[in-house]
Amino acid sequence: MLASWFLPDLWRDYVQEPGREGIFLVLAAFLGSFVFIRTSARMSRSERFPWWPGSVVTDSGVHLHHLVWGIVLMMVGGTFGFALNDQAPWMHLAAILFGIGVGLTFDEFALWVYLRDVYWAREGRTSIDAVAVTAAFMALVFLGVNPLQFTGDDVLSTLLSAGYSLGVLVVSGTCFAKARFFHGFGSFVLPPLGLWAMVRLAKPSSPWAHWRYGRRDPVRQARAEARFGPHRRTAQVTEWLRRAIGGVSGAEERPAGSEVPDAVRRAEEQALAARRAEAAAAVEAADTLRARAASAERYEAQLERVRAEAARRRR
Repeated sequence: MLASWFLPDLWRDYVQEPGREGIFLVLAAFLGSFVFIRTSARMSRSERFPWWPGSVVTDSGVHLHHLVWGIVLMMVGGTFGFALNDQAPWMHLAAILFGIGVGLTFDEFALWVYLRDVYWAREGRTSIDAVAVTAAFMALVFLGVNPLQFTGDDVLSTLLSAGYSLGVLVVSGTCFAKARFFHGFGSFVLPPLGLWAMVRLAKPSSPWAHWRYGRRDPVRQARAEARFGPHRRTAQVTEWLRRAIGGVSGAEERPAGSEVPDAVRRAEEQALAARRAEAAAAVEAADTLRARAASAERYEAQLERVRAEAARRRR
């Protein structure tokens, strides 16, 4: 009873507002199609659902990835969206078709990157990350976040507004380059959140680390690897979510109820110990490099004092 009274008001006040209904339908269709196709793929892979149809294979044995259907739906929905010019209900149908196409396409985002079928491999979990980033972007657009909106009645206020918008873009772009996506999206709403991430370490595999760390700054590279290693609690939670949504990789999959062989268990324990040892070695290397840098600074300072004293005596 309460929902029947409350939900229509929400729909009328927040969704049917001009410019929001279309992006809401795209976002809802995007998330719905992603959940459906990921569930369908996992059901077709499971032995508990032998009746599920599974993937589409042509008579010649070619596997048609659902990426293909997604591209077709995006083409149809996008074309109708431009051609119909806000004609209801066809415009709504075009938005739904486009959202479904985006969901089917981004579910195989890893196929774009690696140009091979890695859907059930560890690399395939890149698709989960891409879907999360895309959903966050669509949600911000739906909420009306627009950093490029310039306001002002005179030249000075317009310039200040433009400078603020440019600053927000620089801050969020830096966060994205550091692979700190939460801070990047959050900076559109709360810029100090992005400023905090700008002065913090980048993730070791990010473009920022590739440009600024590595051989140029091995100390920071070692610190980043130690900070964002697999031992970190947030990394473990993120990996658990990826497995829960995307399923386990082929190497990780085992039949239900089967016991893990001792050799496999030992190999897993050795791999885990190796990752922990690697993280500890990275921390130790960072501390060693930091100590050497501090020692070099002290040596330079002492040398400068000796030179100054020698110059003073010669005078």
